[in-house]
Amino acid sequence: MAGGSRRAALRAQALAALRSGGAVEPPRTPSGERVEDGYVVRSVAGTASARPYRCPGCDQELPAGTPHVVAWPEGRPGDRRHWHTACWSARGRRGVKVHRSKNAPRYG
Repeated sequence: MAGGSRRAALRAQALAALRSGGAVEPPRTPSGERVEDGYVVRSVAGTASARPYRCPGCDQELPAGTPHVVAWPEGRPGDRRHWHTACWSARGRRGVKVHRSKNAPRYG
């Protein structure tokens, strides 16, 4: 592999395996992603978030530049949600956040 990159060597190996009809390794989960309780979870550094999001756990805003967690159900990346790291960790201990209008009665 002198003079070439490891990535180029792996790409050439996969291409040769496809041409010869050999098996190719299944795609790996990208680094930084993990699977928890049927959700794919990715930690996002503060520098990587460019806009504010609303946390579904506490219904508060995640300001731009805040480290947080992005989670979505396996196989449904369109359902991504951005959570505070603490809210994601506490999701099993909390109930569903009830959304009320401003004029709705709080109790009863």
